[in-house]
Amino acid sequence: MERKLFTSESVTEGHPDKVADQISDSVLDAMLEQDPYSRVACETVVNTGLVILVGEVTTKAYVDLQAIVRDTVNSIGYDDPKYGFDGNSIAVLTSLDEQSPDIAQGVDVNGAGDQGSMFGYATNETPELIPLALGLSHKLAQKLADVRKSHVIDYLGPDGKVQVTVEYDENDHIKRVDTIVISTQHDEGVSQDTIKKDLKEKVIKVVVPEHLIDGSTKIYINPTGKFVIGGPKGDSGLTGRKIIVDTYGGMGRHGGGAFSGKDATKVDRSASYAARYIAKNIVAAKLADKCEVQLSYAIGVAEPVSLRIDTFNTGKISESKLEKAVRKIFNLTPSGIINTLDLRRAIYKKTAAYGHFGRNLPEFTWEKTDKVDELVKTIQSL
Repeated sequence: MERKLFTSESVTEGHPDKVADQISDSVLDAMLEQDPYSRVACETVVNTGLVILVGEVTTKAYVDLQAIVRDTVNSIGYDDPKYGFDGNSIAVLTSLDEQSPDIAQGVDVNGAGDQGSMFGYATNETPELIPLALGLSHKLAQKLADVRKSHVIDYLGPDGKVQVTVEYDENDHIKRVDTIVISTQHDEGVSQDTIKKDLKEKVIKVVVPEHLIDGSTKIYINPTGKFVIGGPKGDSGLTGRKIIVDTYGGMGRHGGGAFSGKDATKVDRSASYAARYIAKNIVAAKLADKCEVQLSYAIGVAEPVSLRIDTFNTGKISESKLEKAVRKIFNLTPSGIINTLDLRRAIYKKTAAYGHFGRNLPEFTWEKTDKVDELVKTIQSL
């Protein structure tokens, strides 16, 4: 019998790249709170004792960048000098310029802020309509943060990574969880036996459904044997370096553009959300078991230059009919996406850790399945 394995990973909010993402999105949120029409492209670099902000911003807002950075870092858990990265003492350097007028002239007429292709994906293998390996990875990473912040496991540090491998049968149905890998930062002097016992009992058993784990499931916890030095002291971090964690864990394609620190006129972000919205509604409507949507844009041009739908031979109707229905129902211009999904709000810090998709939070409008009935009726009329 053929054995198929698929692996995805997630990281905690204290991972250096995710620290950078959260800072960038916190800056974006602060500007949108005062000026919803702010245009923001904020990149963050973090290293031992240092945060650097660079990018392009056009806004009427006045924000205290130093305070935003320090508050964000402290809220993650880097509030103690022992981590080598402490929100109360880090140096914060900023270099934010105004958006190029050459780009602005295309956005001002409601065109796309850049060229590029964006993908959205959905699968019915989980209730959230995301791949199981990614969903479990995110939930395990989130649980690491929860038990740390609630002091259920009080020796954990903010940094951590999770990886889950799922086994499928020959018909692509989920069989079991094959492997779980967790690497988590911890205080000096805590034994690995204690860490392994606590994480199995208070994280893995709480998160992973019992029927998915069997006697052959492999569990690796801190396989190097020690993880005391972590966060930006252990490795530098950069906005946008975890785009596969942010999206679908490698199942489904990626156009290459990062999300964090960008306002919704950037189609890297808004069109990726729209593509997910479309794909999720198609799967929720039971028109396909899996669906991938590609949108592509030209800078300064409002309508997408292409729309492609792939149901991986699981569709109940033709992909051409799905495309026709999608064009009828969804406004896919940048301004149409922004208005439909209400993307001028200060909602983005929440997206910057544990995935942009598969989380049914009220702010995550692209996760709604409110187009199911309209899709079905439109297709019946074609």
